[in-house]
Formats: sequence, C-alpha cells, structure tokens
Amino acid sequence: MQLSDLKTILTRLEASEENITEFDESWSQGRSAYGGIATAFAVTGMRKMLSTPKPLRSLMVSFIAPVPPGKVKVDARIQREGKNVTQMEGNVICGGQLCLQAMAAFGNPREGLKVVRDRDFKPSPRESGVEFQDHKKRVPGFLQFFEGAWVDGGLPFGGKPSNELNLWIRHKSDMSGLEAEKIVTICDIPPPVILSYFDKGPIPSSSLTWSLEFVVPPSEVKTDWFYLEFEVDAAADGYTQQSGKIYDETGQLCALSRQCMVYFG
Repeated sequence: MQLSDLKTILTRLEASEENITEFDESWSQGRSAYGGIATAFAVTGMRKMLSTPKPLRSLMVSFIAPVPPGKVKVDARIQREGKNVTQMEGNVICGGQLCLQAMAAFGNPREGLKVVRDRDFKPSPRESGVEFQDHKKRVPGFLQFFEGAWVDGGLPFGGKPSNELNLWIRHKSDMSGLEAEKIVTICDIPPPVILSYFDKGPIPSSSLTWSLEFVVPPSEVKTDWFYLEFEVDAAADGYTQQSGKIYDETGQLCALSRQCMVYFG
C-alpha cells in the first residue's frame, strides 16, 4: 500500500463511503501531519458532498489538536446550499478526537467586475535560490514530496532576519483531478516568516488558524509551478501573524493567505 503518495491518500478518501483514509509519518511535522495535507483531508471530504461541482472560493481552518500518522476520518456536512453558493463544515477526526475544523464556501462563477491590482511579475528565478534538498537539514521531511527553492533571502534558520519569505514550489506527484487540494497543500508550505531570525533549529511552530481565499477557480490554474510571496505582519508573545499571495507560473494571482501562528523559540 502506497501511503506516502498524496494523490493516493486523497483518492482513497474520495472513494471511501466512511470518509476514511490514512497516511504515514513521512507527512508529519513533529507530532502532527503537515497542516496542508490535514486541511486537504477536510477539503476532499467536503467537496465530495457537493450535489454538483462548484469551485472552492474560501476556506477557514482551526488547527485544534495534532493529527498523528495513521487513519483519519472526515465528518463533513452542508450548512447551507443555495443556487450558486454552498457553505460547508469539515472536521478531521483522529481516534475519536476532533483535530481540525474547517469551514468552506464553494461557489459558481457569476457576472461581475474583475479587479486585480496591476503588478509587474518579475520574481527572482528559481535557479537563483536555495533548493529544498540543499537546505534539508533545516526543513521538515514532508518537503521531500515537493520541488522548490527559497529565493530573495528570508531562509528559515538562515540567521539573517527578514520580514519576507519568497519561494518557488511544485508537487512532485501528479495532482490531476484534485485541483483545489493541489493548491491548498502548496499554500501552507511557508513556515513562520520570522524563523529567518534564528540561526539554527528546530524551533517548534505551528498554525493556530488559517484563512485562504481563492481569486480564481482552482480548475482554471493550469501551471504546476507556483510562486509564493509571504510577509510577517506582526509578532509578539510567541505568536505571529503573516499574510501571503500565491501566483501561478504565468503571474496570475491564484489565492490569498492569512495565518495566526505560534512558535516556541
């Protein structure tokens, strides 16, 4: 059984009548699953309940308890289903305990203004950065499933304080048919931006809450590579708030991220 492959893990959940799947420790970050895959469990569980397909528009997540390797169950329910928008709740359950709670809005496109702030998309090239495998002693093991590079400084545990963190990233595995989950798991890759202030790890850290808004339907994102721009907005008392923008390789803005995180340093 191939427990490590993300598509296999999520497809098993999608096909399960009991909304159950399992994953191994290669997706762990400390005591818990990497937040991106834990959130993807909730997204898959909710998405499969839609009576007709609708793009994911917004997602709000509360990380309540660690999600340990092994079996997980998703308890998903529809809160309200309208003509265009369906609002849902998805809870990730491990060993009978609530570990993650998500609220999502799925909505059909409709006529309206399209306003996106103009921006010159001229990110530093991937080749100029530090590739994940060259920094692997200081990053979590689940990054083995992604290809990417940190660019423009802000390197976690780099000992060179920066309030910004930029990176290029893509999945190593095929994520066709799981367009929303493909982006969700990418968007949670950045650690607390302030980890650049430390010259060595580990510094235990995790997300408390996460808000993700999709600017375009995930199915309209055709590239595999993504460029992420994150910045710390504030930090005090062991908590930090950061926000980020997620672009595809062509420079199309795909999603907006906002997180409250905790660290012990």
